[in-house]
Amino acid sequence: MSDFHDQTVSGPQSGPLPELPVSDEDIGSSPLDRGVVWLGKKLSLIFALIVVVSAYEIARRYLFDSPTLWVHETVTFLGASLFVFGGLYAFATDRHVRVVLVYDAVSARIQCMLRVLHHLLGLAFCLMMIYASWFMAKNAVFAPWGDIRLETSGSAWNPPFPAYLKALILVAIITLTLQFTLHLIRDLRQLGRL
Repeated sequence: MSDFHDQTVSGPQSGPLPELPVSDEDIGSSPLDRGVVWLGKKLSLIFALIVVVSAYEIARRYLFDSPTLWVHETVTFLGASLFVFGGLYAFATDRHVRVVLVYDAVSARIQCMLRVLHHLLGLAFCLMMIYASWFMAKNAVFAPWGDIRLETSGSAWNPPFPAYLKALILVAIITLTLQFTLHLIRDLRQLGRL
């Protein structure tokens, strides 16, 4: 168990903090969540690459007066891709935004019910986003006549990064939908045990 639960609470009822009703095996333990966390740790190294490539561009531009065509768009694409994946990572590790003022003030059963409501609303959001991102990705990858034609940036270098990013957003939303479904199943089981 984490050190958090071994700490004591000051006040009239000193002693160990009560255990959360959801066990460590239940939180973020689906194979999908574990895969997202594993991949997220590997992908986080790309932020270091972004810094190195940006420093390279700064040196080329300001020290040698020889800017590159590819650095700005590449760094923007990599950063945007990592931020898209960051939402999956935050949800897999249960570090997404939550109004703890309300959440921490209610019983374990109400907390579980709030998580179920959160997952249901999240699923509704994801289904709408899948619908929208499907058309966005389809239009970015296919020409109106059906041939594969990747949308490009329109710059002098003109990479197909917009098409890649829109396809990645679709994959991320599908993955998030699966995460919400697995978390909903977990919390419905937990609710039945409370």
